[in-house]
Amino acid sequence: MLTILGSKQQYCDGMRRRDFLRIGALGGALSLPELLLGRAQAETAGRSSRKAVIMVCLNGGPSHLDMYDLKPKAPVEIRGEFEPIPTNVPGIEISELMPMQARIADKLAIVRSAQWPLDDGHHLHLMFSGFRKTDQRPSFGSIVSRVRSERGVKDPLPPYISMAQFPPHPVLAGHEEPTYVGARHRPFVPWTAGDLINTQINYTGPGMGAIKNLDPVDGVTLGRMSSRSSLLAQLDRFRSEVDARGEMDGVDSFTHRALDMISSPRVREALDLSREPPEMHALYGGDIPWKGDPDPRRCWEGSKFLMARRLVEAGVPVVTLAAGVWDTHSMHFPYQRGYVPLLDRSIHALVTDLHARGMDRDVAVVVCGEMGRTPRVNKSAGRDHWAPAGFALFAGGGLRMGQTIGATDAQGDRPATRPYGPQNILATLYHVLGIDTTLTFPDHAGRPRYVLDDRETIAELM
Repeated sequence: MLTILGSKQQYCDGMRRRDFLRIGALGGALSLPELLLGRAQAETAGRSSRKAVIMVCLNGGPSHLDMYDLKPKAPVEIRGEFEPIPTNVPGIEISELMPMQARIADKLAIVRSAQWPLDDGHHLHLMFSGFRKTDQRPSFGSIVSRVRSERGVKDPLPPYISMAQFPPHPVLAGHEEPTYVGARHRPFVPWTAGDLINTQINYTGPGMGAIKNLDPVDGVTLGRMSSRSSLLAQLDRFRSEVDARGEMDGVDSFTHRALDMISSPRVREALDLSREPPEMHALYGGDIPWKGDPDPRRCWEGSKFLMARRLVEAGVPVVTLAAGVWDTHSMHFPYQRGYVPLLDRSIHALVTDLHARGMDRDVAVVVCGEMGRTPRVNKSAGRDHWAPAGFALFAGGGLRMGQTIGATDAQGDRPATRPYGPQNILATLYHVLGIDTTLTFPDHAGRPRYVLDDRETIAELM
């Protein structure tokens, strides 16, 4: 069975992103993400590592001026509607919309001199790989999966799980690609596109029923799948007939791991939010629609933050998720009032939960988008794209917290100190995971490519 899902979404710049190809095998029991996945955790010399990264993508471009870098002395058309409030770290102020983070600023680090190299639209690939999409470079999670797999330790848990690929947020598929490190290092996506057609799914429902990518097809029991394993040979023929570019090179050696995944109670338990008590769901904010959003399909998914904590706690080293609506060319301030407090609650819950479980030094959380927004409010009461300045928020991972790093000028227009770009952000995350960014991998033409070209970490965090 070969299926191309046709749903499309687009940003204000008209860029279209298609759901990625899915291929069914074993009589429809598995989709491409399962077949292409292997689990190889970072273990060397028989010693396990709990290090992990949670990447929270605020796709669309969040406003630094209304969240973490307010300019109360700037003209009104720049400073906007919100006032700064003090935090529990003397000298650090953030938006009045984020009182919960203000209470835990000692557990956070705010990079105020973040900067992106492009200013002509949305470039989410920069966040996930550090490069332009046209450069065809592997995503962060795919690199981590490849490096760890070469250390030879196998596990049914996927090394890279994405909750950032489908609606209700604009589709991010195509920005978390493995490219030349191999198709087996794609992210595992817990939901199929069909699961998310109805974007008001209650993910906290009994048995986490929305998780379909681990389910056998109707009528196919685990025992029957085992007895039908000879059907896997059909994949060889499919590869030779369909994929002349070698996209399926990683399939054969990982089909048995696909079987492990759908039969493993450990995988299902990690993905089952019904195991969390009601008070934990309440802590993270749950899944709630924001009534001010003109798109009634969208809702805030606090459960994704809770799921991310469960996954890294179970041993998944890279988890990505998307949250909120940030491409605000109009209605900017109503959107900020609606979504920033929800983000505030979910970040506070995730960071404090990791600390309560003793995981804060092992798990790094990063929150950012693919750009900031213009200092000057436009004629539609919105802020437009602005790559010259923005923010990145860090928590945990053994990094230095309780600080702001860098600064922008008086109007939040550009960094007044050393700027840090997406590759510096990713270099810092690779450092947390103990991955050498001077490693090279051959691209499709056989040329060696470094993990990153700019391998400097954010020094103040070290």
